[in-house]
Amino acid sequence: MSFSEIRKFLIKMQSNEDLKKEVTSSSTADDVALIGQRLGYDFSGEDLLRFNGQKVDKVTVRKVDHPGEYH
Repeated sequence: MSFSEIRKFLIKMQSNEDLKKEVTSSSTADDVALIGQRLGYDFSGEDLLRFNGQKVDKVTVRKVDHPGEYH
């Protein structure tokens, strides 16, 4: 698990509007992780979920529970 990689990714996202739109329109943490991996960041969707509640500059990572979702 690499929280430092997530932090770097979120910092980059804040300065790139296209990346921000892509991330905010993603449906799952795995989708966001794939975007990060495509850009060379090493973290998984599970890592991102564990980062829940953490803040990096102006971004706070929040897990969204959808109605009907099973855990």
